[in-house]
Amino acid sequence: MTIKKAILPVAGLGTRFLPASKSIPKEMVTVVDRPAIEYVVKEAVSAGVEQIILVTHSSKASIENYFDRNFELETTLENKNKLDLLAEISNILPSYVSVVSVRQPQPLGLGHAVLCAKDIVGNEAFAVLLPDVLVKNHSTQNDLSLMIERFNASNTSQIMVEAVPNHLVDQYGIVDVAQTPDEGESIVMQGIVEKPAVGTAPSNLSVVGRYVLPAEIMQLLEQTPRGAGNEIQLTDAIAKLQETQKVEAYRMKGQTFDCGSKIGYLKAVLHYGLEHPKLGAEFKQLIQELDLT
Repeated sequence: MTIKKAILPVAGLGTRFLPASKSIPKEMVTVVDRPAIEYVVKEAVSAGVEQIILVTHSSKASIENYFDRNFELETTLENKNKLDLLAEISNILPSYVSVVSVRQPQPLGLGHAVLCAKDIVGNEAFAVLLPDVLVKNHSTQNDLSLMIERFNASNTSQIMVEAVPNHLVDQYGIVDVAQTPDEGESIVMQGIVEKPAVGTAPSNLSVVGRYVLPAEIMQLLEQTPRGAGNEIQLTDAIAKLQETQKVEAYRMKGQTFDCGSKIGYLKAVLHYGLEHPKLGAEFKQLIQELDLT
């Protein structure tokens, strides 16, 4: 059975992006001409997802509004004959895709955020996409789609990973694997080591923030005690899952941008700006004109 539902935890306060995130949800900060979260939602839709589940907070209403219709704006654009813009805001997502939201009443961690969507997910397998991370693919089939294919073929949970420089392993969750798979391939993992000291890491493959998980993980999350930071950790529930079934690390082909950090966000703006169909050429020229001496 293919994956039709994706959970996007968007309740976090985005302290790494202050002061901007004081009044703007960090997920709504624009990368070129659209909010960062649109790229993440479209990544899920491209992989076959038909229902986006936002796990949200009272301060994040603008995210839900963005994916809703705005009849007043649409009527104004129609009356002014701005049909290109009208088409763009009316067709952000295909009509068969629904966006629903559920509140996370307390900030009790990623595992808790996923658990908040339990009633909507039901007994189906699902994807989890962390909206801070943008994944840019150069091939027509994106990494999430390949992860879902692998999940369907093997019935094995998938966690997306990417290779990072050895001297930076202490900044990430690192997977323990027998050998490093090729890009676009999966391998059984023994576990996840959070921020290992340089020289002690089991690999250089860091967890990216994309998961394909079975429905059973919800029961495990319900039984997971609070761990690091007094939060319910998704990695603890995955470790419990590994006691009864295999979990695989999928090594991505694409490139990631951590838009939760300011430098990662600037990197994303550069890369997406250069490839923008309307602005790319002019933007490239602008960069070339900069005096960087």
